[in-house]
Amino acid sequence: MGSRSTAPSITGALRAGRRLRGVTLLELLIVLSIMAILAAIVVPMFGGGVSTGELKGATREIAAGLRLARSEALATRRETRVMLDLEARTFQLEGDPRTHTMPRQIELKLFTAQSDLVNEKTGAIRFFPDGGSNGGRVTLTAGERKFNVDVDWLTGRVAILD
Repeated sequence: MGSRSTAPSITGALRAGRRLRGVTLLELLIVLSIMAILAAIVVPMFGGGVSTGELKGATREIAAGLRLARSEALATRRETRVMLDLEARTFQLEGDPRTHTMPRQIELKLFTAQSDLVNEKTGAIRFFPDGGSNGGRVTLTAGERKFNVDVDWLTGRVAILD
């Protein structure tokens, strides 16, 4: 009488239709690659940056302030300026005590007439009583996204450009 083991052997199980099935290294690498790709796409959406909606909202707020300054210049028949502090990320209409603050992740850039630059970090866009302006552009950027608020020098028209 030979002593035979009653436990099934691994080779026997493999022969019986591969009942013992594991994960191959290739399958594991494919799953990890897919997860890495998804994480690279999803994580920036929930990161601490500024959302596109916040950036658009800040852009609209600056455009509204510029349009209000133009309207005041026309109504009062006096020059009106919008002062921008690029370092503090604020803007203020001349004669208005309220200061409008942008989210701190948004970077502001100002292009305006040399005479309306106070220093490297502060400047203004001026509107004249006839509705015209000294012209200029305010650029709002957050990461790779940016919006421009253009002020036409001849008409004073304020436009938002992507």
